[in-house]
Amino acid sequence: MKSIKERIVLLVFLLSFIVGVTFVVSCTDSTSPETGLGEFKLTMVDAPAGYDQVNIVVTRVEIHKTDADENSGWFVINDIPATYDLLTLRNGASVVLGNAKLDAGHYSQIRLLIGNGSNVVVDGITHTLDIPSGEQSGIKLNHAFQIQPDLLYELILDFDAGRSIVLTGNGQYKLKPVIRVIPMVISGSVSGIISPAFAAGYVYAINGTDTAGTIADPLTGSFRVMALLSQTYRVEVFSSDPAYYNATIANVMVNAMQNTDLGSITLSRK
Repeated sequence: MKSIKERIVLLVFLLSFIVGVTFVVSCTDSTSPETGLGEFKLTMVDAPAGYDQVNIVVTRVEIHKTDADENSGWFVINDIPATYDLLTLRNGASVVLGNAKLDAGHYSQIRLLIGNGSNVVVDGITHTLDIPSGEQSGIKLNHAFQIQPDLLYELILDFDAGRSIVLTGNGQYKLKPVIRVIPMVISGSVSGIISPAFAAGYVYAINGTDTAGTIADPLTGSFRVMALLSQTYRVEVFSSDPAYYNATIANVMVNAMQNTDLGSITLSRK
């Protein structure tokens, strides 16, 4: 029969073994929480709209972690209120809505909280822009993505002001956001110069239901359509002068992280 001392030694050995096995299993468990910090950057551009200005007041920008409930897991990436005229964010112009270090892991949602003072200017007259969701719940955009340690993940919000603003029967302008969410790493752009410049108007890149656009610079005729997925587009160039025909460029290939330069596009006179 084993002595009490021998039993104690054996018990200590067994406990040490169990702790060691538990440590190894915990280190190799694929469901264990991810560690480390990655970087997240949110950039906004705009599609064309027939207004003088579209001013949106953003008070806070947040993103939501996938494994958290609706009320928790929101991470603030920018809480400095700012007003953005969407119509200035075209032809390559953009604004950074937020840039922050985040815990590695999966995220599922972006939320823009909108403050008082948003408005739309039409023919020189400023109209209050009604935001139904307001500051309470904000504008929520579903987009699943992963933050990896020591890597940057950048998203582009392509805010379509033209389709997002609705004029109601009582003369009230309401914001019903139409926003494309495109990862920078899989997007490219299309650019060119329209001649004559004074006839340059709207430019659209179209692939099925995926459409993005801009308004060419009336002084130079230059344009750049941003946030395009890697695929083939039909580029439609519309003249602002009825004396000139519109133009279509077919089979325009866009590659990720690259700009496709169409060069000079001459509009024919009628």
